[in-house]
Amino acid sequence: MENSIKNSLSAKELSIGYGNKVVAQSINFSLRPGVLCAIVGINGIGKSTLLRTLAGFQPKLSGNISVGNKKLEKHHPSALSKELSVVLTEQPASKNLSVLELIALGRQPYTNWLGTLTSEDRNHIERGLDAFLLKDLRERKCHELSDGQLQRVLIARAMAQDTPLILLDEPTTHLDLYHKVQILKMLQQLAHDQKRTIIFTTHEIELAIQLCDKILILDGKENPFGDPCELIEQKYFERLFPSEMVQFDPSTGSFRVNK
Repeated sequence: MENSIKNSLSAKELSIGYGNKVVAQSINFSLRPGVLCAIVGINGIGKSTLLRTLAGFQPKLSGNISVGNKKLEKHHPSALSKELSVVLTEQPASKNLSVLELIALGRQPYTNWLGTLTSEDRNHIERGLDAFLLKDLRERKCHELSDGQLQRVLIARAMAQDTPLILLDEPTTHLDLYHKVQILKMLQQLAHDQKRTIIFTTHEIELAIQLCDKILILDGKENPFGDPCELIEQKYFERLFPSEMVQFDPSTGSFRVNK
């Protein structure tokens, strides 16, 4: 029965990069519904490049990407917009919109050519407002929001798009610790409660270890993927940084700077 459950997203012997420049290769993973997964690694290792490639925003160099057990390139763009939604680090061009209006943009794949919202569309929008604690901000212009509030709006827009797969690039950048934890806990709840597959890039390795079901470590070599506990046992996190500068404590899942 387990094998009959289709993967939401998988990669096999994937190589990514630009033109003839390989940024990362030998990337292998598969994710089932209801899983929160982080992509971690040092700066410049290819985390954002991988996320953009998985989203179809740039071509892969080799290997395979499958969305819902179907090759990524076999999806028509309009059909793909109902399979995956993406939140990138770039600020939206439409920050003069209200919170409600920006979240409503997530319903574009489903509306008619006039963009008319149905009662079902409005229900998805309301659920996004509720899930990410935005009801009191619904009429606020997005340029008036804090970074943490705007990030919640962008994720709520992705939630309103009602896709089984959500990809996010650095969703906790520029946020303080409280708001980092708040965003990741909300993503965890969204994945588990609604059986969404959520994959995000992050530098918050310790938070990812505590909150994620799966982690992909881009290390430029093996690119290991698995449960956080398994990766700790196999000492993969200890290889991320020079041991003379930073040491990983497997008992707490945290890093300590050598003085």
